[in-house]
Amino acid sequence: MDDSTTKDVHVDDSGASSPGLDGAGLEESSLDHTNKSQLDRLIPVIACGAGLFSDGYCNQVIGSVNTILGILYPTEYKNSSASANVSSIAFAGTVVGMLFFGYTSDHYSRKWSLLASTVILIIFAALGAGSYGAGGSISGLFAALAAYRFFLGIGIGGEYPAGSVACAESTGELKRGTRNRWFIMFTNVQIDFGFVVAAITPMILVLIFTENHLRAVWRLALAFAVIPPLSLLYLRIKLKEPEEFERQTMRDTKTPWLLVIKFYWWRLAIVSIIWFIYDFSAYSFGIYSSSIINTIIGETAPLWKTFGWTTLFNFFYIPGAIAGAFLSDIIGPRACLGYGVLLQGLVGFIMAGAYPQLAQPARIGGFVVIFGIFSALGELGPGDNIGLVASKTSATAVRGKYYGIAAAMGKIGAFAGSYAFPVIKKNAPTENQGLANVFYIASSLCVLSAAIALFLLPHIGQETITEEDNKFREYLIAHGYDTSTMGTKAHQAARRRSSIAAGAMGGPVSSDSRNEK
Repeated sequence: MDDSTTKDVHVDDSGASSPGLDGAGLEESSLDHTNKSQLDRLIPVIACGAGLFSDGYCNQVIGSVNTILGILYPTEYKNSSASANVSSIAFAGTVVGMLFFGYTSDHYSRKWSLLASTVILIIFAALGAGSYGAGGSISGLFAALAAYRFFLGIGIGGEYPAGSVACAESTGELKRGTRNRWFIMFTNVQIDFGFVVAAITPMILVLIFTENHLRAVWRLALAFAVIPPLSLLYLRIKLKEPEEFERQTMRDTKTPWLLVIKFYWWRLAIVSIIWFIYDFSAYSFGIYSSSIINTIIGETAPLWKTFGWTTLFNFFYIPGAIAGAFLSDIIGPRACLGYGVLLQGLVGFIMAGAYPQLAQPARIGGFVVIFGIFSALGELGPGDNIGLVASKTSATAVRGKYYGIAAAMGKIGAFAGSYAFPVIKKNAPTENQGLANVFYIASSLCVLSAAIALFLLPHIGQETITEEDNKFREYLIAHGYDTSTMGTKAHQAARRRSSIAAGAMGGPVSSDSRNEK
């Protein structure tokens, strides 16, 4: 085996990495040395990642819609499976979307997979807002809304393996020492911003329309979900495939599935478990935050006040997420995730113990602040970093599938949590004890997640994507796989031309190029 094919990215005395070698033994130029302005480098990051705003908005706003539908249809809605279905069915669709688009983003195109998910989001967000039962049937309305939210979930799911993965690959062209923060700013911070907007929108609509016109409120709240993906549509049409994808994809060759599984199964299992645990509590608390607050302040309180406290609670996500974005570049994603979720667990245990005292109308402000700190730490830790870890701990050639599976496990956790949350409350002797039990369980899972992250996750640096691609290529070469077939056909042709030119000038000709002659 030619030694030139197994070299890692080299680091000079300044800490900067020199270009790595591609599968043909040729040097690839460093991604951050491309001839682009800072804005040109940022636009793909924004266009690919910002669509996750839809995930935050669509999954959070349904909590307020759930509360409104329970008021409008107290018998038909609350005493049926409709409440759980409408709240949770989008998670099932999201899992389907993550797995489907995880495959297409690796084997066809990051760009076109992302565009397809954008169109699905626009169509089914609009249909959900216009849900109607045949002949005015109330049960038909609930069934239609649940069906549309399932397909909306498929669109949301596509944003993860297509959008977030392309976003992570695009950050490779940004300045070292800032890449993690930019990824987080346009992925998890967008989700959290969606949470805040989804909380404040129903409150404003209730103040405008009053509680006498709640049908208009819930429909408009769902209709606003059309705006974010529509605003990104033009940018996404103009996108090009990430440079790292052009270099490393296996879409034009056979994927060595057995080798991929052997190389990544353990790491994927670790990332998936952490994501499952995080979403189990994060999305459940998000969906039912209005109901929790409504329980504390009493059902006689104005609806806008419930939504107002929910808005304040969701606002705490933002400072936690922004702080985590910068901290991730300073101490690294693994430490940021592990210590952040450990602190979240400690605050959660305090909340659980003090819940009977906090859960009183006169102390709603204190409850929301402590609950907000609990959630902010969750965003600083796993909220910010789990997607970053998933996108940087696998090779580009299989990143869509790897990320899609890990994210799907997270959404399965969210789906499980949204069903488990009401059951835990219901089986407790009192409602307060039920909610305290929820915090005990969530906090215990936080501590478990911290231990897994700190002891089992690999180190993740600024050059991890490039380094991971090199390690994966070395592994494939060692097991007899021809890595010269990796990359798009256009990139393979350019690589062959470079090899021939290097040979004509007396430079080294790659082993793969010699084999082609």
